[in-house]
Amino acid sequence: MSRRRDELKALLGGTSQPETPTPEPQTEAARPRSHSSSGAVKAMGLALGNLRAEAQDARLLREQVAKGEKIIEIDPDLIEPAFVADRLSQPDRSDEAFDALCRSIESGGQEVPVLVRPHPEADKARAGWYQTAYGHRRIAATRALGIKVRAVVRPLSDEELVVAQGKENSERRDLSFIERAMFAEALLRRGFERGTVQSALSLHKAEMTRLLQVADAVPVDIARAIGPAPKAGRTRWMLLADQLKTASARDKAEREIATERFAKATSDERFVLILERLTKRSKGSAEAAEALTEDGGRVVATIRRDAKRPVIEFKGEADFAAFVADEIPALYAAFKARGRED
Repeated sequence: MSRRRDELKALLGGTSQPETPTPEPQTEAARPRSHSSSGAVKAMGLALGNLRAEAQDARLLREQVAKGEKIIEIDPDLIEPAFVADRLSQPDRSDEAFDALCRSIESGGQEVPVLVRPHPEADKARAGWYQTAYGHRRIAATRALGIKVRAVVRPLSDEELVVAQGKENSERRDLSFIERAMFAEALLRRGFERGTVQSALSLHKAEMTRLLQVADAVPVDIARAIGPAPKAGRTRWMLLADQLKTASARDKAEREIATERFAKATSDERFVLILERLTKRSKGSAEAAEALTEDGGRVVATIRRDAKRPVIEFKGEADFAAFVADEIPALYAAFKARGRED
C-alpha cells in the first residue's frame, strides 16, 4: 500500500497531497469484522478487491501523466453530470459505500482524479462549467464535504465521453447488472449506435441482448426505487423482469415500494422484497406452467418457475429426460461461470 502511495506522489509531482492518504474505496469501507471464519474470508475478498481497484487507479493515473494531462482543482458546483446517468444508487438512501467514500476523502484526500470535459454549451464553457465523463461519486463526495475536486480536463465528443464513462466502470466492474442495463438502454435512446454502446460497456452481442431485455421489461421507476442491488446479478434480474410483464404484477411492485419496510431496506433487500411479493403464491393456487412443445404442438415438458421450488416435468419423454439429466453438470458449470461475470 505504501509503495502505491509513493508512486502516486511521484507521479503528481508538485501537486499538494495529504501526507498520509488513504485509498478511495470503490466498494465498501473497511469496518470492524467478527473473528468468525466467514468474516475473515469476506475481509480477505474485500482486501483483494481493493488492491485490484488501487492497481487500476495507479494505471489510470500513470496514463494521464504520460499524456501530459494536467490535474487541476475545480469547484464541484461547476460540474454537471454526464448527459446519461450510469448509476441508480442514491446517497440519501443509506448508501454506505458513498458514506465511506466521503470519510476516506475527508481523512486522506482524493488520490484519483475524475475526468471532465469543458461544458458542451459554449456559454457555460466560457463561464467555467464542466461536464463529467466519470467520477460522479467522487464529485458528489467533494461537494458534500465542501471542497474542490481534483480533475483531468479533456476535450471529448459525446461518443468519446460515453465510451470513457462506460469503460471506466467496466474496468472497475463497479456497475451492477441493472445499472449497465439502464445505461445501455439510455444510450440507445439518445441515438448512439449499438456498436458504440457495446464498446462503452465492453459487451458482446448476447450480453447486450440480455441487458436490453431486462431494461425493457423493468419500468424505470421500479428500477430506481430498488437501486443498484449489486448482489442480485443477471439471473435474478431476468426472473424479476419476467415477473413484471403484466400490469397487475407492476401494480403489486408499486404497492410494495410504498411500504415502510421497503423504505427502510437496503437496495439488495428492496430487490428481494419485490421479487418475493411477485412470486408468492396464494394458498391452494397453482403456479402457471410454461409448455415446451414440438412443431406439431405436442407437449414435451412443462416448466413451473416457482421461486423456491422450480419444477420441470417431462411428458412421456424418458430419453429426453435422461439426456437433460446428463447435461445438468455442464449446465450448472456454465451457470456458475455466468454468475461470476455479473
